[in-house]
Amino acid sequence: MAIAKAERLMNLALCLLGTRRPLSKRELRGSIEAYLEAGSDDSFNRMFERDKDDLRELGLVIETVENLDGDIGYLARRDSNRLPPITLDAEEAAALGLAAKVWQQARLAGAASGALQKLRAAGMPEAEDAYEVHSALEPRIPVHEAAFEPLMLACRDRRPVTFDYRKANSARAEQRQVEPWTLECWRGHWYLAGWDRERGAERVFRLSRITGKVRSRAGAFSAEVPDVVTVRETVESWAGETATRTARIRLRAGAGYPLRSRATAVRDRGDGWDELEIPYGHGLDAWLVEFGPDVVVEEPADLRADVVDRLRAVAKD
Repeated sequence: MAIAKAERLMNLALCLLGTRRPLSKRELRGSIEAYLEAGSDDSFNRMFERDKDDLRELGLVIETVENLDGDIGYLARRDSNRLPPITLDAEEAAALGLAAKVWQQARLAGAASGALQKLRAAGMPEAEDAYEVHSALEPRIPVHEAAFEPLMLACRDRRPVTFDYRKANSARAEQRQVEPWTLECWRGHWYLAGWDRERGAERVFRLSRITGKVRSRAGAFSAEVPDVVTVRETVESWAGETATRTARIRLRAGAGYPLRSRATAVRDRGDGWDELEIPYGHGLDAWLVEFGPDVVVEEPADLRADVVDRLRAVAKD
């Protein structure tokens, strides 16, 4: 659901819930800005009927009432749209509290916080003891990339998108036309899985490499969305999680902490550099390039050559 439509539905729901008498279409059109901008009466009527059906599908009970003048009015009585009493035990309350803390920098953060406050006002226990037990995990899902929200909405609404994407071994971004399937966070980075139309194949994109705006495109998906999308498995294979070999690299002291977390051995060389042994599979060369001059590959020779080739390609561009 696009943000503009979500706001329109929210405004309509508030109008219907906030009135003491049925409101006619004319009154609703004059109260909601999006309806004022609808243009012709036919456009407004189609939009209003779709919105009314969507709200009913979401569970809002909307009554249709005929007034003395024969006009049709609409309202949503509060007593017909109340939630039943909420009963949560301490463990459930703690789980909800942690879930609300997960989103830190997305637009969802405000909604999660507001929902938690309403649940507490409705009688949800504070569950301090249980919360202390679980809060040691302190989950966080950071969302720094501007591409996250439009891609999240595109995945949900099944809308194709276009964006400029810079690969690890390229200094220039290329436009991609993608049918987005799902987003997943892995090791502090967000990834999008989807169907790359130009390449005719499934691809995984790291959001931090998307430059510029994500733009929606009209039309339906051309490829079938799989039941299971293995984003993490794909990224793990690129990052060398399915290790088959071991690399020996030099890493500048105080740099490259993600690499250090993967190392099976670290030795201080005493010259401002550390020596690391890292198990790896496919794709380590692309990852090492991201650390620039802070990394030097000692062995194997083919990995060193791949990294040098990637750096030369970047320099050439």
